[in-house]
Amino acid sequence: MKTILRGRCLCGSVRYECTADPGNASYCHCDDCKRATGGPYTVGVLARAADLRILSGQVKGYTSIADSGRRITREFCPNCGSPLFTRAEKLPDSVFLKAGSLDEPELVKPSCQTWTKRAVPWALIDEKLPSFPEGRLPGKE
Repeated sequence: MKTILRGRCLCGSVRYECTADPGNASYCHCDDCKRATGGPYTVGVLARAADLRILSGQVKGYTSIADSGRRITREFCPNCGSPLFTRAEKLPDSVFLKAGSLDEPELVKPSCQTWTKRAVPWALIDEKLPSFPEGRLPGKE
């Protein structure tokens, strides 16, 4: 079910809202996501890019080549460095909202995990979730 998700960076200079389904979320264990977040994985909520509204502040982006061989841009607050969004070349009309930046992250219900071949053994996630050793396109299981 779609709802309005609101979020912000750590310092509060970037605030946003987006209409999205909090159940359309996934864990990603790829090396880039681990490095970008400083954690064992990231959790992103997939949304339509057109539904994202930045209410205050501006984001800065860093583009790299993902494990898929395509460009991926991670957007963050230029003041405090909080990761906020990820945009993937393979999904040009979409954006992943970083679940940790949401005002109500408890609404997020990840439905799968990707790049599990890169997962660290000490970061346990529900074994019943569909898992993909590498990336995948949403809806193409």
